[in-house]
Amino acid sequence: MAPQYDAIVVGAGFGGMGAGIQLDRLGLRDYLILERENDLGGTWHVNRYPGLAVDIASVTYSYSFEPNPYWSRLFAPGVELKRYARHVADKYGLIGRMRFGRNVSGARWDEDQQHWVVTVDEPARGSAETLTARYLLTATGFLSQPYTPPFPGIESFRGRILHTTAWDDDHDLRDRRAAIIGTGATAVQLVPEVAGQAAALTVFQRTPIWVVPKVDTAIPEAVQRLFARAPVTQKAARLVNTAALELLMVTGVLHYKQARLGNRAAALLAKAHLRAQVRDAETRRKLTPHYDFGCKRPTFSNTYFRTFNAPHVRLETNAIDHLEADGIVTADGRKTEIDTLILATGFNLWDVNFPAFEIIGRDGVNLGKFWRDNRFQAYEGITVPHFPNFLSLNSPYSYSGLSYFTTIEAQMKHMGRLFGELSRRGERVFEVTEAANTRFLDYVTEKLGSSVFYAGSCATARSYYFNQHGEAALLRPNSTVTTHREAVSFPLDDYAYGRIGVR
Repeated sequence: MAPQYDAIVVGAGFGGMGAGIQLDRLGLRDYLILERENDLGGTWHVNRYPGLAVDIASVTYSYSFEPNPYWSRLFAPGVELKRYARHVADKYGLIGRMRFGRNVSGARWDEDQQHWVVTVDEPARGSAETLTARYLLTATGFLSQPYTPPFPGIESFRGRILHTTAWDDDHDLRDRRAAIIGTGATAVQLVPEVAGQAAALTVFQRTPIWVVPKVDTAIPEAVQRLFARAPVTQKAARLVNTAALELLMVTGVLHYKQARLGNRAAALLAKAHLRAQVRDAETRRKLTPHYDFGCKRPTFSNTYFRTFNAPHVRLETNAIDHLEADGIVTADGRKTEIDTLILATGFNLWDVNFPAFEIIGRDGVNLGKFWRDNRFQAYEGITVPHFPNFLSLNSPYSYSGLSYFTTIEAQMKHMGRLFGELSRRGERVFEVTEAANTRFLDYVTEKLGSSVFYAGSCATARSYYFNQHGEAALLRPNSTVTTHREAVSFPLDDYAYGRIGVR
């Protein structure tokens, strides 16, 4: 039986939209984009907490083939990213293919029919359906599964609990005694905003974060008009910014062993920034990381550190023991009374995000079990042996550069080369070979040996870059140029083509 669709894409964020655009370019126009939320945009729809903004320059955070000349700031606020996502979906005809409120709960490869069978729940209606597609593409994002630590007693807390991925715009923080748990990139944006409203704020820190100055300013309308009328000027700005990011990421982090001085210079900049902004020496000591720069994703801010000078803001570094009805009790027995608890506790990447739902491939191989039993891995960060016609767009060793769009567009190019060869051969089924996958895994493992993750001191970082086996299996140890070059030049015989696994 022919499948119902050419392809099913899971996720309507920027990754899923990029996949849809590429499918259209390849002539595979009968596809669906399934999204569990009620609108598109991925992380830029789910997150809407105060202070939300991109943490790299806006000119870099967009598709290179669809630049936005009208960013209001060098670091655009989240609402503009959501607006840009809507613009892309409208312009490229993606809206009609999107189905919202659809939660994909499982997918399995039908070896007899040589297509994917996808189970889709629609919680709002209490119903489920089964769809079939020739190709399955997962674009569920790295940061799509919110994490709430199992604090003892949290169910007894009588105040309001807010997670940054489920912000309540109607909740008034004025005159509140608030606590924020977490000091990652999200908290760096959120803490100053909450401090500006709450009567009292306690920030519970487990691991400090490296923060460097943020060179942010409004983009004048004259510059926006110039970008719109002469796109080459915005392309040049993007190139300069990308080069700067590459210097930080590739040299200072991925080539740490060869460029320790550069890494230490970045750490010194962050320490100088901290010293200039925080008056109290003990607070500065608590805010200083004891791991190398880059072990955990650093971020930019001109206001985060200064917030801790305010008399109504307190930094708490003692471990949380339990929650009570009206507060948080730390391991030293001290109780902090609060009425609003804000969880900036991030996401669960490695336990439930890879993959985000059950995927059963050829010969009954379970993708999650395969990854956990045999190391997290994916050829060129996109395909996996035993999983025909499957593209995992947010896989281990796929993230390249600091802009997510670097990864998205490289994977779009990989799709173009792969499906082009599939068409040339007159075939409909592909699967990466075991040999090619092993060769790629060995390659990235060796290159990462020079990175800060293995050559530096990361023991206290508690970074989401590391999985439960202590492997830094998220980043691809290549420059943007190398990643994109390999996406259009990988050996075509790294894949098998035609009916696969049929006995």
